Amino acid sequence: MWDNAPLLRSIANTLITGSVLAMLYGAIWYWVHLPGSLPLRSVQLSTAPQRVAVAEIMAVVQREVQGNFFTVDIERLRTALEKLAWVRSVSIWREFPHGLMVRLEEHQALAHWNDNELVNVQGELFNAHSDQVLPEFFGQEKRGDSFEIAKHYSVFSQQFAALGISVSQLALSPRHAWQMHLSNGMVLELGRDDVQQRLARFIAVYPYGFAAIQKTEIGAQKSARVPSYVDLRYRNGFAVK
Repeated sequence: MWDNAPLLRSIANTLITGSVLAMLYGAIWYWVHLPGSLPLRSVQLSTAPQRVAVAEIMAVVQREVQGNFFTVDIERLRTALEKLAWVRSVSIWREFPHGLMVRLEEHQALAHWNDNELVNVQGELFNAHSDQVLPEFFGQEKRGDSFEIAKHYSVFSQQFAALGISVSQLALSPRHAWQMHLSNGMVLELGRDDVQQRLARFIAVYPYGFAAIQKTEIGAQKSARVPSYVDLRYRNGFAVK
């Protein structure tokens, strides 16, 4: 090998190139980590938050942002911001040479969940306080019922919209049976099977039966006799209380 001049030159060139690259890397690393190199001067929000207090965001930023433009731990900041109430997700990117841009996606509350949490429009559960008038959902958290209830709520709400009625409560029992409370005070027992068919039958009859009964009873000042419970778990009809 020592008599092979071309090979020796190749090895020498490789060693020199590697040494130069290592020195450049070391110099760049040292410059990047100098306290005064490209300091962060701004952290901006891409849009103004609707639910999250700006003061809470700034408190997290002041606590978590350390280092300069290159060394700041973006993942650490993102994780801390996502722990704030009403924050669903966070995106952060660098804006050369001295800034960070933060985009927050906030939860859009769809309903209360089991009296202690909220459900967003994606069917996800989150902890936050809301003064909004929202429907109530009840189900099994471990089974992931919130996603199924949110999906069915959207369909049910569209079906009742034509009647001027809204769904105020929707429950899915441990046996996977559905129960629905309407804004007019009615409670519908839907059961487990053929839920859509049973509900379609009720909605088809409602304008000619239940709505007419309510108008008659209210006109006669007997509103207490308005049907309050309807059991739809029958093949060809339903029971009314």
